[in-house]
Amino acid sequence: MFKFITQRSFFVNLLVAIALLLLIIFAFFFSLSSVTKHNESISIPDVTGKTLADAISFLKQKKFQVAVQDSVYIDSVPPLTVIKQSPESEEVVKANRTIYLTINRATPPLIEMPDLKGFSYRSAQMFLESLGLKLGNISYTPDIARNAVKDQLLNGKTVNPGTKVPMSTAIDLVLGNGLGDTQLAVPDLVGLTVSQAKEYLSGDNIGIGVILTEGAVADTANAYIVRQNPDPTTLLPSGERVNNRIRAGQMMDIWISTTPPVKDSSVTPPVINN
Repeated sequence: MFKFITQRSFFVNLLVAIALLLLIIFAFFFSLSSVTKHNESISIPDVTGKTLADAISFLKQKKFQVAVQDSVYIDSVPPLTVIKQSPESEEVVKANRTIYLTINRATPPLIEMPDLKGFSYRSAQMFLESLGLKLGNISYTPDIARNAVKDQLLNGKTVNPGTKVPMSTAIDLVLGNGLGDTQLAVPDLVGLTVSQAKEYLSGDNIGIGVILTEGAVADTANAYIVRQNPDPTTLLPSGERVNNRIRAGQMMDIWISTTPPVKDSSVTPPVINN
């Protein structure tokens, strides 16, 4: 059966084997080009800025496969718009290559509102931006802490920490403007409880500063104010008593006790509305 081989010299057989091997290699590479569609490479078109539906339709017409890889949220871009593609446009690839798309979300993600009270204006702004929220309108209220956040508002109402708000929502801030321009008569707090005094002072944006106790006090809120600084009046060397003044945003220090003070009947205390 193999006589035709054995009758030939080894050298001739070697040449025949080499020729056959070269023929097989040539046939392989020739067919590989056809199988892999080497000559059907095409340039990837740019679909960024198109809607997802338009991008898919366009790419499939160009013999590409399409997959949504990721989504982001940009409030200035229409929903379901292609933000990014991979591979990028102008790259030359084979037909049927999968193009991965990053699109803009249809709805914004929800962000947990932080507690910005006490933050400086700049710190609050940076914190909002780091969460994907925006800084809205700025307003001021009399307070000794200048440019410190006193309240955070959404649509004119206080938005509590932990509330879920959409990304890119504008949060309005109320800042302290330092001492107020309006000077007020120092209120007489002696004889009031601490809770009554706080309610009374809140209308004029005056706060309670240091609270000192005279004796043991268990319930601070219901303890009586027996002294205060500044005092409501000052007695001049001439014997004349004049009213002291205080500006909105300032603080008053008080001394408290469980026993109500005995007050001069000639001094009219402030009226507390229950």
